[in-house]
Amino acid sequence: MTEKRQQDDRAVSRFVESFAAALVDAGVPHMPALVFVTLLASDDGRLTADELATELRVSRAAISGAVNYLGHVELTTRERQPGSRRHVYVLRDPTWYELVARRERLLDRWISTTRDGVEAVGPDSPAGRRLTESLRFFEFLREEMPQLLARWREQRDRQAPG
Repeated sequence: MTEKRQQDDRAVSRFVESFAAALVDAGVPHMPALVFVTLLASDDGRLTADELATELRVSRAAISGAVNYLGHVELTTRERQPGSRRHVYVLRDPTWYELVARRERLLDRWISTTRDGVEAVGPDSPAGRRLTESLRFFEFLREEMPQLLARWREQRDRQAPG
C-alpha cells in the first residue's frame, strides 16, 4: 500500500469517527452511527459484516447489533452476496430522503400526542401554552416538509451528472 493511500485511509477513518460522533449527538446509537457512516464512505455503499468489523476494528457481534438497528430504522437492507451464503449490508437509496421522509411520520405522532397533552393540561394553563407553541411548530414543520423535499429533488436532478 502506498503512503498516499495510507493517508487517505487515515482521513477516511477520521471522517467516519467525526461524522458518526455528529450522528451520536443527534441521538443515533454509537455503533450503528459508525456502521452507517462506514457504508456511506464506501465506494459502492455495500459491505459484508466481516468487512465492517475489519474496517471498524470491532467484533462481528457489534456489527450484528448495529446492522439490525439500521435495518429496523430502514437505513440499510441486507442482501445475499451472489454465490455465497454471506450477507452484504447495503445503504438504502436515497438515504437522506428516506431519513427525512420518516421524520414526517414522526412529526405526525408528535402532533397527535402534543394535541392530547394540550387537552390534558388545559390550553389556557402555562403548560398548555407551551405545548400549543410546540404543536404549532410541529404542524409548521409537517406542512413545509413535502415542499422542502420536492425542492430538494428538483435541485438534485438539476445537478445530477448527465
